[in-house]
Amino acid sequence: MKRRHLLAAAGGIGLLAAPAVRAQDAWPRGRPIRVICPWPPGAANDALARLLAQKLQEKLGAVAVAENRTGGAGLVGTNAVLQAAPDGFTLLASAFNTAVMPLVLKGATFDPQRDLEVMARTAQAPLVMVMTGQRPQRTLAEVIEAAKANPRDWNFAISSLGSAGHLATIEFLRRTGLDINLVTYRGTQPALTDLMGGNVQLLIDPSFALLPATGDGRVRALGIATAERSVLAPTVPTMAEAGLPSYQFQSWYGVWAPKGTPAEICQRVNAMMQETMREPAIVERLKSQVLEPVTESIEQTRRFISAEIARATELLRSVNYQPE
Repeated sequence: MKRRHLLAAAGGIGLLAAPAVRAQDAWPRGRPIRVICPWPPGAANDALARLLAQKLQEKLGAVAVAENRTGGAGLVGTNAVLQAAPDGFTLLASAFNTAVMPLVLKGATFDPQRDLEVMARTAQAPLVMVMTGQRPQRTLAEVIEAAKANPRDWNFAISSLGSAGHLATIEFLRRTGLDINLVTYRGTQPALTDLMGGNVQLLIDPSFALLPATGDGRVRALGIATAERSVLAPTVPTMAEAGLPSYQFQSWYGVWAPKGTPAEICQRVNAMMQETMREPAIVERLKSQVLEPVTESIEQTRRFISAEIARATELLRSVNYQPE
């Protein structure tokens, strides 16, 4: 009798455990996976979010949908992921902004290293500094000289608060001692449009967004923020060659999930994206968009992000930056 009760109890435990096992095994087939991009369609973030959704379907048999949740300099979409269940069915495809958002935005009260699970870093792009073609200056040295002489005649566009270009601009102004007006936009495209029209004169942003615009003379490249000239833009001098030694900045893109998402799911997405970023067709596609694929482990990405946050924190502290 006692033995029968023990067997029944054991069977009960098995029945209770089975749904949890099946739920874990079912991922990612339980329901559609939402890949949230906190930026508008058309940008690199959006393209990489759609690539992630595509590969979740191809490689894991998932139903995955890329969803643009814009607003608040990326905060609206990020908050949607922070508030989602940690079950692998809501992912965040974002960029450098995610790591430094709490440093520059008053409304960002989360800690990216504490409140999100990093899954992968997928791509990166060096930053390039451009100027409007409506001004006569041709080199960075000439721009700095003119801006020091008449600072009110110059405006520096910022594509988004907390972007890599935003911090690179702060560092540029700190290094050169320039005190010129900053104009913030909701994305690179409106900033670039105003630059072409001469409403603003300078902009630092990812090369994939700016280099294609330099072909007709309306936008002029002054320097690329890499240690050596980029094969993606071999005629553009480095910022060091242009007069700013050791000036190096890049934007980068990655995938996060809500805190508590199982490690197995995070590792699975990481392995999938590493495999994706080694595919020759993907490498060529990214290269055509002036993007460089990244393949690294979750731990490598964690260390990279930690270093990026430390660098940004020190830079913002050095200029007494106050979150907006």
